[in-house]
Amino acid sequence: MRLWVKMEVDTLILGGRIIDGTGNPWYKADVAIKNGKIVKIGKLRNIDAERILTVEGLIVSPGFIDIHSHSDYTLIVDPKAESKIRQGITTEVIGNCGNSAAPLLGELKDRRSQIEQRYGIRVDWTYMSEYIERLRRGGISVNVAPLIGFANIRIAVLGYENREPTEREMEEMKKILERAMEDGAVGLSAGLRYDPQSYAKTEEVIELAKVVSKYGGFYATHIRDEGDRGRLLEAVREAIKIGREAKIPVEISHLKILAKPLWDKCEEMLNIIEEARRRGIDVTADQYPYRASGTGLLAWIPKWAYAGGREKFIQRLKDEETRKKIKEELYRTMELRGGAENALISRFEAEPEFEGLTVKQVAEKWGIPEDEAAMKLVEMAAKKGTSIGIINFNQKEENVIKIMKKPWVMVGTDGYAISPKGILGRGVPHPRSYGTYPRILGRYVRERKILTLEDAIRKMTSLPANKVGLKDRGLIKPGFWADITIFNPDTIIDKATYLNPKQFPEGIEYVLVNGEVVIENGEHTGKTPGKVVKNH
Repeated sequence: MRLWVKMEVDTLILGGRIIDGTGNPWYKADVAIKNGKIVKIGKLRNIDAERILTVEGLIVSPGFIDIHSHSDYTLIVDPKAESKIRQGITTEVIGNCGNSAAPLLGELKDRRSQIEQRYGIRVDWTYMSEYIERLRRGGISVNVAPLIGFANIRIAVLGYENREPTEREMEEMKKILERAMEDGAVGLSAGLRYDPQSYAKTEEVIELAKVVSKYGGFYATHIRDEGDRGRLLEAVREAIKIGREAKIPVEISHLKILAKPLWDKCEEMLNIIEEARRRGIDVTADQYPYRASGTGLLAWIPKWAYAGGREKFIQRLKDEETRKKIKEELYRTMELRGGAENALISRFEAEPEFEGLTVKQVAEKWGIPEDEAAMKLVEMAAKKGTSIGIINFNQKEENVIKIMKKPWVMVGTDGYAISPKGILGRGVPHPRSYGTYPRILGRYVRERKILTLEDAIRKMTSLPANKVGLKDRGLIKPGFWADITIFNPDTIIDKATYLNPKQFPEGIEYVLVNGEVVIENGEHTGKTPGKVVKNH
C-alpha cells in the first residue's frame, strides 16, 4: 500500500500566467517554493504553504538579470538596491566597462579616499574576496555577480603610463586576474574607450582574456570606439578577434552608434557580429532602450592628454598650444555626439549647481563660446579631482530598434542601484537606472509591439544567465533558485524621465529573491536575501 505524504512549502504562487524565460508562450500554472528554490509547477492549490500569493491576471517571470550594472559601491551605501529591485531586477552583474570595486592595488590605493568621500562609506577591502565578504556582511536585496575591471589590473601594475607591459608586468597582471577569478569574479570587463585602458593593444587584452577563459568566465567590453572616432566597425571586429583568439565568450556592452555620421552603419555592424556567430564565435551584446547615452565629459578628451594621470593632464593644460589642441578634439567629439545642446550634465559633485544644465546652457550662463565652456568644465573637474557625468542625446531611434530586435541582444541598464533619498539621490541620473526593464515591457512590447512579451523576458532572464554561466537562475523551472518577478502586463511602465529621473516604475507587484519577498504590492519589504553568485 502506497502512502501519500502531503507536501508543505514556504511560498505558493497561485493563478499567474507563467512566462518561463525560454521564449516559449505563456501558460497558466502555480509555483511552489521551498528553501529558496522552485520545487514544483502545476495545479498546486491543495499544497500546504506558509504563505500564498494569489496573482490572477499577472505575469510570473524569472527575475530580471541586469548584465551591465555599475552598482559596485552603491550596493554598499544602500543594500536595498531600490531603483533596480523595483524594476524587477533580481541579479546584477557589476564591475563593467573595465572598472570594478576590487582589487584596489598600486595607484588605485589613492582612490579609496575619493570613494569614501563620494559615497560616505569605509573602503576596508583590497582584494575581490574581501569586497565580496563586505557585500555579504552588509546584506543585499539582489544577487550580485562581479566582474574584474581591466583598469584595476592595468593601473595596479602600470599606473597611467601609455606603453606596453613588459613580460614581467604581464605576468603580474595575470596573477592579479587569476586571484580575482578564484575569489569569485565571473569574468573580465574592459572599457577600451577610456584611459588608461585605451593604451592597451589588442594582444594585451587577448593574453588576459585567455586567463579568464580557463575559469569559464566571459569578456565584457565597452568597445574602443562607438562611433565618435570613426572606427566603430574596427572596434567591433577587435572585440570579435579577442573572443576568437582567447576562446572566450564576448559580450559587447551597450551596443549602439552614437555619432550621427555613422548612423547608417548599423546594418553593417550587426552583419559583422552575425557573421562571427555563424563562424562559431560566441559574441552577444546588451542594450538599454534610450536614445541618450551616459558618459563622463573627461572621456571626450584625447587619450594622449591624460597619459600619466590627472596631475600630468593639469600640467599639459598650462601650455597654451597643448590646451588648444585638447579643446579642439574635445569639441569635435561633442559635435559628433550632437553638440553642446545635447550634452546634459547629470553629475558634478564639485559644482552641483550645474547639474541639470546642458553644456550649451553653461556657456550661455558664462557668456563664452561652447568649446571654451566645455574645456573650462573639464579643467574644473580635473583640478578638483572629480568627474562630470553627461547624459548625451546621440542615437537614432531606428537603430535602437534594429539592435533590440536581434535575438542575441539582451537587456542591461548601464546604470546604478540608487535611491531618491540621501547620498544616492544626488544629481540628475540617467533614467535607465530607474526605468529600463519596465520601459521595454511597457513601451516596446505593449505599446509599440517591437518585441513579444515572451521574447523580451527571454532577453532579460535566460539569455544573460547563460552568458554569465548561472546554471540555476534565469528560468521558472524546478530546481532553480526562486528569483521571480510578478507584474501586470497591462500597466507596467517606466516613469523616469531625463529631467525628472528619480521615479520608480509602475506595474511591478512582487519580486522574490532566493524565495523571499523583497517587493510586495509595489513596496520594498526591507529584506536582503541576495547572494554573491559565481559561475564556477
